[in-house]
Amino acid sequence: MEFPSFDHLNVWRACANVRVWILFLLQLLLKSDIAFSGSDYLVGLGSYDITGPAADVNMMGYANTGQIASGIHFRLRARAFIVAEPNGNRVVFVNLDACMASQIVKIKVIERLKARYGDLYTEENVAISGIHTHAGPGGYLQYVVYIVTSLGFVHQSFDVIVNGIEKCIIQAHENLRPGSIFINKGELLDGGVNRSPSAYLNNPATERRKYKYNVDTEMTLLKFVDDEWGPVGSFNWFPTHGTSMSRTNSLISGDNKGAAARFMEDWFERKDYGKTDSVVFEDDVLLRRISNIIPSRHDNHHELLELATSFQSPPGRPVSKTSSVAKRVRSAHRKVDKPRFVSAFCQSNCGDVSPNVLGAFCIDTGLPCDFNHSTCGGKNELCYSQGPGYPDEFESTRIIGERQFRKAVDLFNAADEEIEGGVDFRHAYIDFSQLEVTISDQGYSEVVKTCPAAMGFAFAAGTTDGPGAFDFQQGDDQGNPFWKLVRDMLKTPSKEQTDCQRPKPILLDTGEMKKPYDWAPSILPIQILRIGQLIILSVPGEFTTMAGRRLRDAVKTVLTSEEYFEFDDIHIVIAGLTNTYSQYITTYEEYQVQRYEGASTLYGPHTLCAYIQEFKKLAEALVYGEPVEPGPQPPDLLEKQISLLPPVVVDATPLGVNFGDVCTDVPRNSTFKSGDLVTASFWSACPRNDLMTEGTFALVEFLQEKDAWTPAYDDDDFCLRYKWSRPSKLSSRSKATLEWRIPQSVAPGVYRLRHFGAAKGLFGSIHHFTGSSTAFVVA
Repeated sequence: MEFPSFDHLNVWRACANVRVWILFLLQLLLKSDIAFSGSDYLVGLGSYDITGPAADVNMMGYANTGQIASGIHFRLRARAFIVAEPNGNRVVFVNLDACMASQIVKIKVIERLKARYGDLYTEENVAISGIHTHAGPGGYLQYVVYIVTSLGFVHQSFDVIVNGIEKCIIQAHENLRPGSIFINKGELLDGGVNRSPSAYLNNPATERRKYKYNVDTEMTLLKFVDDEWGPVGSFNWFPTHGTSMSRTNSLISGDNKGAAARFMEDWFERKDYGKTDSVVFEDDVLLRRISNIIPSRHDNHHELLELATSFQSPPGRPVSKTSSVAKRVRSAHRKVDKPRFVSAFCQSNCGDVSPNVLGAFCIDTGLPCDFNHSTCGGKNELCYSQGPGYPDEFESTRIIGERQFRKAVDLFNAADEEIEGGVDFRHAYIDFSQLEVTISDQGYSEVVKTCPAAMGFAFAAGTTDGPGAFDFQQGDDQGNPFWKLVRDMLKTPSKEQTDCQRPKPILLDTGEMKKPYDWAPSILPIQILRIGQLIILSVPGEFTTMAGRRLRDAVKTVLTSEEYFEFDDIHIVIAGLTNTYSQYITTYEEYQVQRYEGASTLYGPHTLCAYIQEFKKLAEALVYGEPVEPGPQPPDLLEKQISLLPPVVVDATPLGVNFGDVCTDVPRNSTFKSGDLVTASFWSACPRNDLMTEGTFALVEFLQEKDAWTPAYDDDDFCLRYKWSRPSKLSSRSKATLEWRIPQSVAPGVYRLRHFGAAKGLFGSIHHFTGSSTAFVVA
């Protein structure tokens, strides 16, 4: 054997020293606070309760004065993601379980973010979008036409949304950690149908032949993966209206998209989330397995019944303000040191897309409605579209939510295209009331203008999702003398405005109505967010299917005209109802037909062309790295708002009765099984006294030990409904009714229903209380 030379030994010693130093540096980096990661992005997600007042407030969406909130189907949330380059740009996207975004909400949120973070988050890189549920409290927009039915501005609705957005962004900011983003897209064929097919058919045949369907069927999903924790959330975009719940529903609900989000978040939190076949739909509703929370009991039925009998309904009693928060099912069982999984189902170009996929029928004859006007014997009030669970709107909501959820799970599990590249954004305010638009076609060029906002006669006809009243019809391009006289009492449109809006007959000249303050917006925000090969077009309204296609194509043409992207495929999504609300955007051809969507396209027949022109400018600025002119600032009308909703004066109960006492109890010695409905009602108080934000009004509890009650379901579960009522409008007495439809997955054992509330005293003090039903057995 040869021994190494001294020269070789010196080399080995040098190499050994290098290895020691490398190991030392690695340990130093791992033990230090330095962010050492191969990830291109910092990713953070957040979520917060924005449920709002569950009593007395008109719901936003259908403009039905009789649709007043009186309970909760399931809670509403604000969900946010932040994507940041470690030393560069960042963007924020917020998805609201609300009908739409609001300009005044965005203004006040940005003010709060600037006070907290300086210029880190501004109106330019923050997008706030609504899912378009028609079952959320109204009164949070600042323009008159959108708050008439809610008796003006409702500060409680406004405050809870602003607070919720701020807190979900704070959560997302505090959760920012190195991570990756994956994108996937796929086709969902049974999530929506075109509710205005006659208008769609007015688009050029050559254009229609490019597409297989008259609605967009593609869902695009982002999967967020934390470097340490793994998947932490998903956001997806798919167009279908939030109108599975009808215009007569009075329970606050996130409708189909809110349901899908709840289903997916609950699915993920299950231990075996990664397996597609672990998705369980019991009683046709996806619910959290009670067996995952508490062990199943093995006592025989006789012993359970004896145990339940020992727990009779106790008198209502005072509790602390935080009691209902402490009983939240999801917050009670989540890991403290791990970010909550956040899933959002965002809205896209849903303008003419209905979730009521069975089509529109006459409720008197069962025959299809008139194709062009959606009437039955000339009356629009008889023409209703039917969801897949018809006539059960809750079932329709579940089914359409489940279909979106199932597709999202498939895309989530299969997502393998990683997002790569820069983070960027462009934002501008545009005055759409008098914008010059250049239209070019085959070498011919013409300059046209948009108009001040106005709504046509067909607007009052409503849609097949929620018909209007009187003798209005969709497809009306003439109007009638009587309603024109009524209109003129408010504001007679000028000849210039009439000509500009033609062929729309003007019912409300909202853009020129300024008393007591602006009736409609004129200055609108447009925004582009870029995250690698994903482009999000933030639009302040509801684009129809073909309008959205034209906008996406126009922006894609700009982005691919230069070597801006290093990718073969660019993903462009439209985020509808974002940053503010300005109703509908149809194509020029659809506008001529004057269906509901055309009558609600505020700025005249060239509205879509104006959007395309201005978005192309933003896209060009993105490509060339140039700034854009910010444009005119929208008004802040908060101090001018008029609020006519009466306050809660006092709550009361009958003599000798406590708040929380049971009115109608569960029968003693009761045994129920899966699928049964368990009901109890309690003497209660107006839920406007305390919104129970991040808390609950309703609870199902499971008896785990001899006297230890464990939360099992709360008012954010699809199977438990909280209904509130008073005997008359001015009565100080009220009741809360809890309805629990027992799911298939429930563990056998002893259960009870529990109600939380807050009562207002004669001198304005608020007292929190709780009450419980008699215990019962689920076999």
